[in-house]
Amino acid sequence: MIRALLLSADGNYSEGDEQLLSPWREQPGGTLWLDIQGEITPDIRLLLQSFECNELAINDASRTRHPPKVESFDKNGFILFRGISELDDALTHVPQQLAIWVGSNYLITLHRGHSVSVEQLLGQAVADNLLQSPAVLALSLLHYAAGRYLAKLMAAEERIGDLEDQLLGERSNEALKELVAYRTRLRKLRRIFNYHQRIAETILNDSCPFLGVGESGSYHERRDLYDRFERLSSLCSLYYELCGDLVDGYISLSSHQLNNTMKILTIITAIFVPITFIAGLYGMNFDNMPELHHEYGYFFVLGIILAVAVAMVVLFKKIRWL
Repeated sequence: MIRALLLSADGNYSEGDEQLLSPWREQPGGTLWLDIQGEITPDIRLLLQSFECNELAINDASRTRHPPKVESFDKNGFILFRGISELDDALTHVPQQLAIWVGSNYLITLHRGHSVSVEQLLGQAVADNLLQSPAVLALSLLHYAAGRYLAKLMAAEERIGDLEDQLLGERSNEALKELVAYRTRLRKLRRIFNYHQRIAETILNDSCPFLGVGESGSYHERRDLYDRFERLSSLCSLYYELCGDLVDGYISLSSHQLNNTMKILTIITAIFVPITFIAGLYGMNFDNMPELHHEYGYFFVLGIILAVAVAMVVLFKKIRWL
């Protein structure tokens, strides 16, 4: 599916499909936004080539998985962005690749499925007159997608705080499992955000002239985009480390509790070892045992057992095992 939005030289907007290409080419001074949804077919490839899109950039956009990047060519700038198809409150992430070509008087977006960012900007492009600057429009697409990431990431912060409290309660095992899942998802998001931060840094440092140069034009949009992606990257790293610390802390606490339990069992065993030895010694039924027929032998052995137990308890308290 191909949709087009044309801003003519006299400031009028027209919505349609690829049929708007002819009036855009025939009337200088207009700006075109061409949105392509679907796979890159031979016809779509020819269409992109008519805008002098680099063949390598088209090949990168055709791949289902490719690291995000930004490149500058003679006729346009190219951005390959990892957008969002689905992202729930648990940070379960289904990415969507968004390819953007930015020229002096046109913007091309290419994505396989429904893009929330594209739909949002298409809906407000006329009201906000976004097509006046294709560079600012492209930056707005990235900024809106980053905002969606940030909203979900901030929501996850509260849930991670709740899980921290649950680790000390009765549902500690469920909380631990959820924290491990959060840590895995945050690791994947951190990798994406690192790519995005490098893209924003490249754009900010004037490495893509079609998106703005110096401190004029789109500088504030470029700066704001970099700040947002830098915040995403730092927050994701922070939450990832926090989840790791909580998991490690819970394991250390469980290990400490287990050590205390083993210590108590060891003390009990140490106390009963000499008692068991005495009981076993006098439990042997030999005829020639001198103490076997002693009148007070039973009470004497019980006294020895009690004395040994008390001595062992006193000893353990003295060396601070109890």
